[in-house]
Amino acid sequence: MLSPGLERRVLFPGGNYPLTQFTVIRIDPAQFAFRVHYRPGEPLSLAEWRDALPDAVGFINANFFDAQAQILGLLISDGVSYGTAYSNRGGVFYTVGDVIGIRSTVDEPYRGEAYDQAVQAFPMLVSAGQAAFTNSGTDRASRRTVIALDTRGRVLVIVSSSLIGMRLIDLSAYLPTVGLDIAEAVNLDGGGSTMLYMNTGSIQVSSFDPVPAVLAIYTKVGTR
Repeated sequence: MLSPGLERRVLFPGGNYPLTQFTVIRIDPAQFAFRVHYRPGEPLSLAEWRDALPDAVGFINANFFDAQAQILGLLISDGVSYGTAYSNRGGVFYTVGDVIGIRSTVDEPYRGEAYDQAVQAFPMLVSAGQAAFTNSGTDRASRRTVIALDTRGRVLVIVSSSLIGMRLIDLSAYLPTVGLDIAEAVNLDGGGSTMLYMNTGSIQVSSFDPVPAVLAIYTKVGTR
């Protein structure tokens, strides 16, 4: 336990990935809230995001983005929508008031619902507790950033805390087996963009590249 409602676990997949590890942060949404921050055209390093968000408990990187640091897919920050939602791939993590969800935007394309916060990327890794990604055609091992929900509605952020990550097909198969009761999980931008910061527990995974968008975690008012 890092603090009430905030827990850490480290995973070591082993097997074909002897040098790979993942840091998992499990978050109780009764005590913590989520907010998306976006700086179009102005990507920031971990240190710069940390300085820009002094009240955040932590953050991870979010959407894929292009060479001009404009996000790809759907992003919603404080009710303001950016980008164009994918309808043929991936999934979206969203909040509406105290409701938090992850849904496949292949099975349920985004139709303009009024979310407070949302990030979208691809592919879905876990759906209904089962591995959801089976396409190994262009897959390769890379650092990963994942956002997930467990069967109790807790949020998990899962980040490669090693230089070597996993293939998506292997990660999809692995996540349902690690005892975290993951119900839904979607892959966010990885590789050089993978980033994690928590202001307790000395947890920091710096990205190789600056990123224009993060999903930040905040203590809810009244639970300090």
